Amino acid sequence: MSQKDTHIEEADRTLRLKKHQQLFNLLSIAAGLIFLQGFMIAPLIPRLSEVFNVPVQEIGFIVPAYMLSYALMALFYGLLSDRFGRWSIIRLSLIIFVVCTALTATSQNAGQMATWRLLTGIGASGVIPLTFALIGDLFPFDQRGVKLGLVFAAMEGGMAAGSAGGAILEPYIGWRWLFLGTAIMAAIVLVLLNPYGALFDTAKAEKLPSIRQIFRGYSKVLVTFRGKRTYSYVLWNGVYHSGVYTWLGLYLSQRYDMGALNIGLTILGYGIPGLLLSPAIGKAVDKWGRRWLIPAGLIMAGLSGLFMILNIPPYMTTISVLILSLGYDLTQPLFVGIVTDLGDDDKLGQTMGLKVFLLFTGFGVGSLIFGELLNFGFGVSLAVFGFIQLISGLIAIPLFWREVPWSQSSS
Repeated sequence: MSQKDTHIEEADRTLRLKKHQQLFNLLSIAAGLIFLQGFMIAPLIPRLSEVFNVPVQEIGFIVPAYMLSYALMALFYGLLSDRFGRWSIIRLSLIIFVVCTALTATSQNAGQMATWRLLTGIGASGVIPLTFALIGDLFPFDQRGVKLGLVFAAMEGGMAAGSAGGAILEPYIGWRWLFLGTAIMAAIVLVLLNPYGALFDTAKAEKLPSIRQIFRGYSKVLVTFRGKRTYSYVLWNGVYHSGVYTWLGLYLSQRYDMGALNIGLTILGYGIPGLLLSPAIGKAVDKWGRRWLIPAGLIMAGLSGLFMILNIPPYMTTISVLILSLGYDLTQPLFVGIVTDLGDDDKLGQTMGLKVFLLFTGFGVGSLIFGELLNFGFGVSLAVFGFIQLISGLIAIPLFWREVPWSQSSS
């Protein structure tokens, strides 16, 4: 190859990498908006209970309605993307998300809102798992941590913006405009994504799998120790974080008699660590592996929940929320990295869909279980969840001990 050809190839590679970076920036913003509208619900639960004149437990059902529909559809989107390509499914998912998020603003009662939340979950669940799958398509295992960190930074930013913005802005613009504004921003991102459709890989499967092939694909990753262990922790970690987080608004309202503004500012901490530290965590994962970070994240999240049982001032609760969020940052993004290394490359959408299915099933089940335990008080709920999380973190030390970078595992 001549020097001229080498320069041309290098220039093409630089341009391609720049476009990939722009693509992932837009996909990260889309992921952030999906998490923003998902997490702005929790601090609104006391307010929506008043608006629709229903008990908080009843309006709280809109959280699992969204989470469980999101979880179920993630299984199908992954399979469809393996057959029809990532971009076509991401585009369809975003269109449904935009429409249903906007229509949520038309809700006249709790039942209508739960219905629109369920349909929004159906639409939203195609973007994030397929973005993760695309990272697995385009980058080797030891380079995925940084890209996953970028996406999770946006997701954590969405958590922070949704958690705080939902409570802070609602008294000024109303809850309906919160949904309309999110839908408008997501529509803009969809328009900006269109020119990058050609950057996506072509479909990896020639036809949709049969039911037997689907279950065979799942069993192939679940039969291994690494698969069973990782997916089990994905499920439980979703249960824990959703259970504690969903009811933080009610916790702060009852314990400290906080108004919407103070609740929003306190919950703002959930998302800030990820927004600031996710890229650094991704680099640490690529360099040192996951065996220390995952147990540490589980343990600190468990301790933060237990700490909130104590009679602590509001600022200490804010610190607990920050630690809880950091615990999430040290676990879920790292689980995603492991999942991208499970199974065959042509079934990455399927294995990622299973991961998102279990995570959001955990989100939905966690909010339900914690809500039922609230009949015995916040102390009991936090104690049960916190102790199980703490034990799971200690057990994770030997279970994840072999999760080191490839360079170390091959030496």
